[in-house]
Amino acid sequence: MAEEKHCCCCEMTGGKTKVRTDKEYKDLMNRLKRIEGQVRGIQNMLEKNAYCTDILTQVAAVNAALNSFNKVLLADHIRTCVADNIREGNDEVVDELVTTLQKLMK
Repeated sequence: MAEEKHCCCCEMTGGKTKVRTDKEYKDLMNRLKRIEGQVRGIQNMLEKNAYCTDILTQVAAVNAALNSFNKVLLADHIRTCVADNIREGNDEVVDELVTTLQKLMK
């Protein structure tokens, strides 16, 4: 069965939403759970008085994992939400994307 592409970026009270495929949802959630485990590991290291550079190395790994999560999410956003909105004539989504990229690059 071919995987269906969804954007369905919907305006709702309090913000926009997006319907994701089961695979996309599971992949993103698994990444976040791994990151959460890494953060707990850092907390554990601090509780056990681990050496500073060892903790810093683990923090760098969490930052890299979050950056990787952002790359996956951003690529999907561009392929679906941004592309669909442009096809529908909503060019404002480009300004939204630029603002988002500026926030990510701080």
